[in-house]
Amino acid sequence: MKYLVVGGGGREHAIAAALAGGGDARIAAVMATRNPGIAALADSILLAKETDVGHVVGFAAEQSVDLALIGPEAPLEAGLVDALEEAGIPAFGPTRAAARIETDKAYARDLMARHRIPGSPAYWRFSDSEEAVRFIRDHPGDLAIKPVGLTGGKGVRVMGEQIDRDGACAYARELGTEIVVEERLEGEEFTLQAFVDGSRLVPMPLVQDHKRAFEGDRGPNTGGMGSYSMPDHGLPFVTPEDRDRALGIMESVVRAMASEGTPFVGVLYGQFMNTGRGPMVIEFNARFGDPEAMNVLTLLGSNLGELAFRCVDGTLGAADASFLPAATVCKYLVPEGYPDAPGPSEPIETGDPGTARLFFANVEELDGRLWTRRSRTLAFVGTGPTLEEAEAIAERAAAGVRGPVRYRRDIGTRDLLEQRCAHMRSIR
Repeated sequence: MKYLVVGGGGREHAIAAALAGGGDARIAAVMATRNPGIAALADSILLAKETDVGHVVGFAAEQSVDLALIGPEAPLEAGLVDALEEAGIPAFGPTRAAARIETDKAYARDLMARHRIPGSPAYWRFSDSEEAVRFIRDHPGDLAIKPVGLTGGKGVRVMGEQIDRDGACAYARELGTEIVVEERLEGEEFTLQAFVDGSRLVPMPLVQDHKRAFEGDRGPNTGGMGSYSMPDHGLPFVTPEDRDRALGIMESVVRAMASEGTPFVGVLYGQFMNTGRGPMVIEFNARFGDPEAMNVLTLLGSNLGELAFRCVDGTLGAADASFLPAATVCKYLVPEGYPDAPGPSEPIETGDPGTARLFFANVEELDGRLWTRRSRTLAFVGTGPTLEEAEAIAERAAAGVRGPVRYRRDIGTRDLLEQRCAHMRSIR
Protein backbone atom coordinates (compact mmCIF):
# COMPACT_ATOMS: atom_id res chain seq x y z
CA MET A 1 0.00 0.00 0.00
CA LYS A 2 1.42 3.40 -0.94
CA TYR A 3 0.44 6.55 0.92
CA LEU A 4 1.05 10.19 0.10
CA VAL A 5 1.76 12.41 3.11
CA VAL A 6 1.29 16.11 2.38
CA GLY A 7 3.11 18.50 4.71
CA GLY A 8 6.50 18.75 6.33
CA GLY A 9 6.05 19.53 10.02
CA GLY A 10 6.05 17.59 13.27
CA ARG A 11 2.43 16.56 12.74
CA GLU A 12 3.26 15.11 9.33
CA HIS A 13 6.34 13.31 10.69
CA ALA A 14 4.01 11.69 13.24
CA ILE A 15 1.54 10.73 10.48
CA ALA A 16 4.32 9.23 8.35
CA ALA A 17 5.73 7.32 11.32
CA ALA A 18 2.29 5.89 12.17
CA LEU A 19 1.79 4.79 8.57
CA ALA A 20 5.27 3.30 8.35
CA GLY A 21 4.54 1.13 11.37
CA GLY A 22 1.58 -0.45 9.60
CA GLY A 23 3.06 -3.45 7.80
CA ASP A 24 3.88 -3.15 4.10
CA ALA A 25 3.22 0.59 3.84
CA ARG A 26 5.29 2.67 1.46
CA ILE A 27 5.33 6.46 1.68
CA ALA A 28 5.62 9.32 -0.78
CA ALA A 29 5.84 12.83 0.63
CA VAL A 30 5.22 16.40 -0.49
CA MET A 31 6.68 19.18 1.63
CA ALA A 32 7.86 22.74 1.11
CA THR A 33 11.19 22.07 2.84
CA ARG A 34 12.86 18.74 3.48
CA ASN A 35 11.93 17.27 6.85
CA PRO A 36 14.71 14.80 7.70
CA GLY A 37 12.38 12.58 9.72
CA ILE A 38 9.85 12.22 6.91
CA ALA A 39 12.64 11.86 4.33
CA ALA A 40 14.03 8.87 6.22
CA LEU A 41 10.64 7.13 5.95
CA ALA A 42 9.72 8.03 2.37
CA ASP A 43 10.53 6.24 -0.87
CA SER A 44 9.97 9.38 -2.93
CA ILE A 45 9.82 13.08 -2.13
CA LEU A 46 8.55 16.18 -3.90
CA LEU A 47 9.78 19.51 -2.55
CA ALA A 48 6.99 21.91 -3.44
CA LYS A 49 4.43 24.15 -1.82
CA GLU A 50 1.65 22.01 -0.39
CA THR A 51 -0.85 24.48 -1.91
CA ASP A 52 0.49 23.92 -5.44
CA VAL A 53 -2.48 21.68 -6.16
CA GLY A 54 -1.63 20.75 -9.74
CA HIS A 55 1.94 19.82 -8.86
CA VAL A 56 0.86 17.71 -5.88
CA VAL A 57 -1.83 15.87 -7.84
CA GLY A 58 0.60 15.17 -10.68
CA PHE A 59 3.12 13.73 -8.25
CA ALA A 60 0.46 11.58 -6.59
CA ALA A 61 -0.60 10.16 -9.95
CA GLU A 62 3.01 9.56 -10.99
CA GLN A 63 3.65 7.66 -7.74
CA SER A 64 0.44 5.61 -8.09
CA VAL A 65 -0.51 6.31 -4.49
CA ASP A 66 -3.45 4.43 -3.00
CA LEU A 67 -4.41 7.13 -0.49
CA ALA A 68 -3.34 10.70 0.29
CA LEU A 69 -3.29 12.06 3.84
CA ILE A 70 -3.19 15.86 4.11
CA GLY A 71 -1.62 17.30 7.26
CA PRO A 72 -1.88 21.12 7.15
CA GLU A 73 -4.94 23.28 6.70
CA ALA A 74 -3.70 25.48 3.83
CA PRO A 75 -3.86 22.76 1.11
CA LEU A 76 -7.36 21.85 2.33
CA GLU A 77 -8.43 25.45 1.80
CA ALA A 78 -6.76 25.36 -1.63
CA GLY A 79 -8.98 22.43 -2.67
CA LEU A 80 -6.34 19.69 -2.76
CA VAL A 81 -8.79 16.96 -1.68
CA ASP A 82 -11.24 17.99 -4.43
CA ALA A 83 -8.50 17.86 -7.07
CA LEU A 84 -7.17 14.50 -5.89
CA GLU A 85 -10.64 12.99 -5.95
CA GLU A 86 -11.25 14.36 -9.46
CA ALA A 87 -8.05 12.57 -10.50
CA GLY A 88 -9.35 9.32 -8.98
CA ILE A 89 -7.02 9.41 -5.96
CA PRO A 90 -8.71 8.86 -2.58
CA ALA A 91 -7.84 11.49 0.03
CA PHE A 92 -8.15 11.46 3.81
CA GLY A 93 -9.29 14.98 4.51
CA PRO A 94 -12.25 17.28 3.91
CA THR A 95 -13.13 18.95 0.64
CA ARG A 96 -12.60 22.67 0.32
CA ALA A 97 -16.25 23.30 1.17
CA ALA A 98 -16.15 21.07 4.26
CA ALA A 99 -12.81 22.53 5.39
CA ARG A 100 -14.62 25.85 5.86
CA ILE A 101 -15.41 24.58 9.36
CA GLU A 102 -11.82 25.71 10.06
CA THR A 103 -10.95 28.15 7.29
CA ASP A 104 -14.01 30.39 7.80
CA LYS A 105 -14.74 31.09 11.46
CA ALA A 106 -17.96 32.91 10.60
CA TYR A 107 -19.20 29.88 8.65
CA ALA A 108 -18.59 27.63 11.66
CA ARG A 109 -20.52 29.91 14.02
CA ASP A 110 -23.35 30.40 11.51
CA LEU A 111 -23.63 26.63 10.98
CA MET A 112 -24.06 26.08 14.72
CA ALA A 113 -26.63 28.86 14.87
CA ARG A 114 -28.64 27.56 11.90
CA HIS A 115 -28.86 24.08 13.41
CA ARG A 116 -29.26 25.28 17.01
CA ILE A 117 -26.18 23.36 18.11
CA PRO A 118 -25.24 24.21 21.71
CA GLY A 119 -21.79 25.28 22.80
CA SER A 120 -21.29 28.43 20.75
CA PRO A 121 -20.46 31.68 22.54
CA ALA A 122 -22.24 34.89 21.60
CA TYR A 123 -20.61 36.26 18.47
CA TRP A 124 -20.86 39.14 16.04
CA ARG A 125 -19.62 39.43 12.43
CA PHE A 126 -18.24 42.60 10.88
CA SER A 127 -17.08 43.36 7.35
CA ASP A 128 -15.94 46.86 8.28
CA SER A 129 -13.28 47.49 10.92
CA GLU A 130 -14.80 50.78 12.12
CA GLU A 131 -18.11 49.05 12.82
CA ALA A 132 -16.19 46.49 14.84
CA VAL A 133 -14.33 49.24 16.72
CA ARG A 134 -17.58 50.97 17.66
CA PHE A 135 -19.01 47.69 18.93
CA ILE A 136 -15.87 46.87 20.93
CA ARG A 137 -15.88 50.32 22.54
CA ASP A 138 -19.54 50.10 23.56
CA HIS A 139 -19.66 46.47 24.70
CA PRO A 140 -19.46 46.20 28.51
CA GLY A 141 -17.61 42.87 28.77
CA ASP A 142 -14.33 41.41 27.56
CA LEU A 143 -14.20 40.04 24.04
CA ALA A 144 -12.12 37.86 21.72
CA ILE A 145 -11.25 39.36 18.33
CA LYS A 146 -10.55 36.97 15.45
CA PRO A 147 -9.88 37.22 11.73
CA VAL A 148 -12.26 35.06 9.73
CA GLY A 149 -9.55 33.08 7.92
CA LEU A 150 -6.53 30.95 8.79
CA THR A 151 -4.01 32.29 11.28
CA GLY A 152 -1.78 29.33 12.18
CA GLY A 153 -3.09 29.40 15.74
CA LYS A 154 -1.79 32.91 16.33
CA GLY A 155 -4.55 35.27 15.17
CA VAL A 156 -6.84 35.59 18.21
CA ARG A 157 -6.53 38.51 20.64
CA VAL A 158 -8.36 38.26 23.97
CA MET A 159 -9.29 41.32 26.02
CA GLY A 160 -8.32 41.15 29.66
CA GLU A 161 -5.71 38.52 28.87
CA GLN A 162 -3.53 39.78 26.02
CA ILE A 163 -4.82 43.28 25.25
CA ASP A 164 -6.98 46.04 26.73
CA ARG A 165 -9.95 47.68 25.01
CA ASP A 166 -7.78 50.15 23.12
CA GLY A 167 -5.59 47.29 21.97
CA ALA A 168 -8.65 45.37 20.81
CA CYS A 169 -9.77 48.35 18.73
CA ALA A 170 -6.30 48.73 17.24
CA TYR A 171 -6.24 45.03 16.36
CA ALA A 172 -9.65 45.25 14.67
CA ARG A 173 -8.34 48.12 12.54
CA GLU A 174 -5.26 46.05 11.73
CA LEU A 175 -7.46 43.18 10.52
CA GLY A 176 -9.44 45.56 8.30
CA THR A 177 -12.36 43.45 7.08
CA GLU A 178 -14.05 40.14 7.83
CA ILE A 179 -13.78 40.13 11.61
CA VAL A 180 -15.48 37.89 14.15
CA VAL A 181 -15.94 39.25 17.68
CA GLU A 182 -16.96 36.81 20.42
CA GLU A 183 -17.66 36.90 24.11
CA ARG A 184 -14.60 36.00 26.13
CA LEU A 185 -14.79 32.53 27.62
CA GLU A 186 -13.26 31.73 30.99
CA GLY A 187 -12.21 28.21 31.86
CA GLU A 188 -9.74 25.55 30.80
CA GLU A 189 -9.08 24.56 27.21
CA PHE A 190 -9.02 21.00 25.95
CA THR A 191 -8.83 19.32 22.57
CA LEU A 192 -11.04 16.49 21.35
CA GLN A 193 -10.09 15.01 17.98
CA ALA A 194 -12.13 12.41 16.12
CA PHE A 195 -11.87 10.28 13.00
CA VAL A 196 -14.88 11.05 10.79
CA ASP A 197 -16.29 9.16 7.79
CA GLY A 198 -18.94 11.70 6.80
CA SER A 199 -21.49 10.60 9.38
CA ARG A 200 -19.80 8.62 12.18
CA LEU A 201 -17.15 9.82 14.63
CA VAL A 202 -14.61 7.79 16.58
CA PRO A 203 -13.05 9.97 19.31
CA MET A 204 -9.39 10.07 20.32
CA PRO A 205 -7.89 10.73 23.79
CA LEU A 206 -8.35 14.24 25.18
CA VAL A 207 -5.26 16.46 24.96
CA GLN A 208 -4.39 19.85 26.38
CA ASP A 209 -2.19 22.09 24.24
CA HIS A 210 -0.13 25.04 25.49
CA LYS A 211 -0.17 27.98 23.09
CA ARG A 212 1.72 30.58 25.10
CA ALA A 213 5.41 30.99 24.34
CA PHE A 214 6.78 31.02 27.88
CA GLU A 215 6.43 29.10 31.12
CA GLY A 216 3.51 29.98 33.33
CA ASP A 217 1.38 30.60 30.22
CA ARG A 218 3.03 33.93 29.54
CA GLY A 219 3.91 35.64 26.29
CA PRO A 220 2.39 35.63 22.80
CA ASN A 221 0.49 32.77 21.23
CA THR A 222 2.43 30.27 19.16
CA GLY A 223 1.56 27.31 16.98
CA GLY A 224 1.78 25.25 20.19
CA MET A 225 4.68 24.72 22.61
CA GLY A 226 3.65 21.25 23.72
CA SER A 227 0.80 19.12 25.00
CA TYR A 228 -0.07 16.20 27.25
CA SER A 229 -2.64 13.45 27.64
CA MET A 230 -3.55 11.23 30.59
CA PRO A 231 -3.48 7.41 30.86
CA ASP A 232 -7.29 7.20 31.13
CA HIS A 233 -7.61 9.33 27.95
CA GLY A 234 -9.49 12.02 29.87
CA LEU A 235 -8.37 15.13 31.73
CA PRO A 236 -8.91 15.65 35.46
CA PHE A 237 -10.69 18.99 34.97
CA VAL A 238 -13.05 17.52 32.31
CA THR A 239 -15.81 15.31 33.71
CA PRO A 240 -17.15 12.36 31.70
CA GLU A 241 -20.30 14.41 31.20
CA ASP A 242 -18.22 17.31 29.84
CA ARG A 243 -16.49 14.98 27.39
CA ASP A 244 -19.77 13.45 26.25
CA ARG A 245 -21.25 16.89 25.71
CA ALA A 246 -18.24 17.98 23.66
CA LEU A 247 -18.45 14.85 21.53
CA GLY A 248 -22.18 15.43 21.11
CA ILE A 249 -21.51 18.94 19.80
CA MET A 250 -19.06 17.52 17.24
CA GLU A 251 -21.54 14.82 16.21
CA SER A 252 -24.19 17.51 15.70
CA VAL A 253 -21.81 19.55 13.57
CA VAL A 254 -21.02 16.53 11.37
CA ARG A 255 -24.74 15.80 10.93
CA ALA A 256 -25.42 19.44 10.08
CA MET A 257 -22.66 19.51 7.48
CA ALA A 258 -23.95 16.32 5.87
CA SER A 259 -27.49 17.69 5.78
CA GLU A 260 -26.24 20.77 3.92
CA GLY A 261 -24.42 18.72 1.30
CA THR A 262 -20.88 19.13 2.63
CA PRO A 263 -20.08 15.88 4.44
CA PHE A 264 -16.91 15.98 6.51
CA VAL A 265 -14.29 13.25 6.07
CA GLY A 266 -10.97 13.19 7.92
CA VAL A 267 -10.05 14.41 11.39
CA LEU A 268 -12.36 16.89 13.07
CA TYR A 269 -10.57 18.77 15.84
CA GLY A 270 -12.71 20.44 18.48
CA GLN A 271 -10.99 23.11 20.56
CA PHE A 272 -13.15 23.57 23.65
CA MET A 273 -13.16 25.83 26.67
CA ASN A 274 -14.53 24.03 29.70
CA THR A 275 -16.48 26.79 31.43
CA GLY A 276 -18.78 27.10 34.40
CA ARG A 277 -21.65 26.25 32.06
CA GLY A 278 -19.90 23.33 30.38
CA PRO A 279 -17.80 22.92 27.22
CA MET A 280 -17.96 25.80 24.76
CA VAL A 281 -16.48 25.77 21.27
CA ILE A 282 -13.46 28.00 20.75
CA GLU A 283 -13.00 26.74 17.19
CA PHE A 284 -12.95 23.69 14.96
CA ASN A 285 -10.01 22.52 12.89
CA ALA A 286 -10.28 20.28 9.85
CA ARG A 287 -7.17 18.15 10.50
CA PHE A 288 -4.92 16.75 13.23
CA GLY A 289 -3.56 19.32 15.64
CA ASP A 290 0.12 20.07 15.89
CA PRO A 291 1.34 19.10 18.52
CA GLU A 292 -1.74 17.06 19.52
CA ALA A 293 -1.24 14.61 16.64
CA MET A 294 2.02 13.50 18.21
CA ASN A 295 0.25 12.59 21.45
CA VAL A 296 -2.60 10.59 19.97
CA LEU A 297 -0.67 8.91 17.15
CA THR A 298 2.01 7.77 19.60
CA LEU A 299 -0.79 5.98 21.47
CA LEU A 300 -2.65 4.65 18.43
CA GLY A 301 -2.82 0.87 18.57
CA SER A 302 -4.72 0.53 15.28
CA ASN A 303 -3.43 0.81 11.73
CA LEU A 304 -3.67 4.46 10.68
CA GLY A 305 -3.83 3.62 6.98
CA GLU A 306 -6.75 1.25 7.48
CA LEU A 307 -8.54 3.82 9.64
CA ALA A 308 -8.08 6.47 6.96
CA PHE A 309 -9.44 4.14 4.27
CA ARG A 310 -12.51 3.37 6.41
CA CYS A 311 -13.18 7.09 6.79
CA VAL A 312 -12.92 7.64 3.03
CA ASP A 313 -15.12 4.60 2.30
CA GLY A 314 -17.74 5.59 4.86
CA THR A 315 -17.34 2.36 6.82
CA LEU A 316 -15.84 3.63 10.09
CA GLY A 317 -16.84 1.67 13.20
CA ALA A 318 -16.49 2.43 16.89
CA ALA A 319 -14.07 -0.48 17.41
CA ASP A 320 -11.73 0.50 14.56
CA ALA A 321 -9.52 2.81 16.64
CA SER A 322 -7.76 1.69 19.81
CA PHE A 323 -5.30 3.62 21.95
CA LEU A 324 -2.75 2.44 24.49
CA PRO A 325 -3.61 3.15 28.16
CA ALA A 326 -0.67 5.48 28.80
CA ALA A 327 0.11 9.13 29.40
CA THR A 328 1.99 11.27 26.88
CA VAL A 329 3.88 14.54 27.17
CA CYS A 330 5.07 16.45 24.10
CA LYS A 331 7.63 19.26 24.43
CA TYR A 332 8.47 21.42 21.42
CA LEU A 333 11.88 23.04 21.05
CA VAL A 334 11.86 26.36 19.22
CA PRO A 335 14.52 28.85 18.08
CA GLU A 336 15.49 31.55 20.54
CA GLY A 337 13.30 34.57 19.91
CA TYR A 338 10.37 32.52 18.59
CA PRO A 339 7.64 33.43 17.73
CA ASP A 340 8.19 37.17 17.27
CA ALA A 341 11.87 37.36 16.35
CA PRO A 342 13.45 33.92 15.81
CA GLY A 343 17.21 34.04 15.39
CA PRO A 344 19.19 33.05 12.31
CA SER A 345 19.65 29.41 11.32
CA GLU A 346 22.16 27.73 13.64
CA PRO A 347 23.28 24.15 14.28
CA ILE A 348 21.87 22.03 17.09
CA GLU A 349 22.60 18.57 18.51
CA THR A 350 19.78 16.39 19.77
CA GLY A 351 21.78 14.24 22.16
CA ASP A 352 20.35 10.92 23.34
CA PRO A 353 16.52 11.01 23.43
CA GLY A 354 16.35 7.82 25.49
CA THR A 355 12.90 6.28 25.13
CA ALA A 356 11.29 9.54 23.96
CA ARG A 357 9.95 9.72 20.40
CA LEU A 358 11.66 12.41 18.32
CA PHE A 359 9.63 14.25 15.69
CA PHE A 360 11.26 16.77 13.38
CA ALA A 361 9.46 19.96 12.40
CA ASN A 362 11.01 23.10 10.88
CA VAL A 363 14.60 21.87 10.85
CA GLU A 364 17.14 21.41 8.08
CA GLU A 365 19.82 18.73 7.73
CA LEU A 366 23.07 19.88 6.10
CA ASP A 367 26.22 17.79 5.91
CA GLY A 368 24.96 15.50 8.66
CA ARG A 369 24.09 18.34 11.06
CA LEU A 370 20.69 19.73 12.06
CA TRP A 371 20.04 23.45 11.65
CA THR A 372 17.20 25.53 13.06
CA ARG A 373 14.87 27.48 10.84
CA ARG A 374 12.36 30.18 11.78
CA SER A 375 9.52 28.11 13.24
CA ARG A 376 9.22 25.24 15.71
CA THR A 377 12.27 22.98 15.41
CA LEU A 378 11.53 19.52 16.81
CA ALA A 379 9.53 17.80 19.51
CA PHE A 380 9.99 14.96 21.96
CA VAL A 381 7.12 12.79 23.18
CA GLY A 382 7.48 10.84 26.39
CA THR A 383 5.11 7.96 27.07
CA GLY A 384 4.57 6.25 30.41
CA PRO A 385 2.03 4.67 32.74
CA THR A 386 1.73 7.97 34.64
CA LEU A 387 1.93 11.63 33.68
CA GLU A 388 5.01 12.04 35.88
CA GLU A 389 6.89 9.27 34.11
CA ALA A 390 5.93 10.52 30.66
CA GLU A 391 7.00 14.06 31.58
CA ALA A 392 10.34 12.91 32.94
CA ILE A 393 11.11 11.07 29.69
CA ALA A 394 10.23 14.10 27.55
CA GLU A 395 12.11 16.47 29.87
CA ARG A 396 15.33 14.44 29.82
CA ALA A 397 15.27 14.33 26.02
CA ALA A 398 14.52 18.04 25.64
CA ALA A 399 17.18 19.04 28.18
CA GLY A 400 19.76 17.09 26.20
CA VAL A 401 19.53 19.26 23.10
CA ARG A 402 22.46 21.61 22.57
CA GLY A 403 22.17 24.84 20.63
CA PRO A 404 20.18 28.12 20.48
CA VAL A 405 16.76 26.63 21.21
CA ARG A 406 14.41 26.71 24.18
CA TYR A 407 11.32 24.89 25.41
CA ARG A 408 8.74 25.07 28.18
CA ARG A 409 9.86 22.93 31.09
CA ASP A 410 6.50 23.22 32.83
CA ILE A 411 4.43 21.35 30.22
CA GLY A 412 3.16 18.05 31.59
CA THR A 413 4.20 18.78 35.17
CA ARG A 414 1.91 17.92 38.06
CA ASP A 415 2.14 21.49 39.41
CA LEU A 416 0.81 23.00 36.19
CA LEU A 417 -1.94 20.40 36.00
CA GLU A 418 -3.03 21.14 39.55
CA GLN A 419 -3.25 24.84 38.64
CA ARG A 420 -5.65 23.88 35.85
CA CYS A 421 -7.75 21.80 38.22
CA ALA A 422 -7.83 24.53 40.87
CA HIS A 423 -8.91 27.09 38.27
CA MET A 424 -11.72 24.80 37.14
CA ARG A 425 -12.86 24.26 40.73
CA SER A 426 -12.94 28.04 41.27
CA ILE A 427 -15.41 28.66 38.43
CA ARG A 428 -17.77 25.74 39.12
